[in-house]
Amino acid sequence: MTDLEFLDTAERLLSRIEAACDRINDETDADIDNQRVGGMITISFSNRSQIIVNLQKPLHEVWMAAKSGGYHYKFKDGLWQDTKGEGEFFENLSRFATAQSGTALQF
Repeated sequence: MTDLEFLDTAERLLSRIEAACDRINDETDADIDNQRVGGMITISFSNRSQIIVNLQKPLHEVWMAAKSGGYHYKFKDGLWQDTKGEGEFFENLSRFATAQSGTALQF
């Protein structure tokens, strides 16, 4: 994957996170906030916990920091896969956000 391909693919991921946050706020009682600064999105929950997603451009990875730990993802076979084989990005984001918010959330 070239640098440009990574940036295009990663931009779609970040846009999808932002759209999911908007949808979740519109369709549920969850009160989540998302703030984007460049290649980083901070998702904040009403209990003041956060999940941070940021791009690691030199490595062609996306990193996610949640209460449960830090995770690294690479784009493989059309999906953002955990580099340690621990699942797909959006499945994990949904699971971590559900745990942190106390409300079932689907990204």
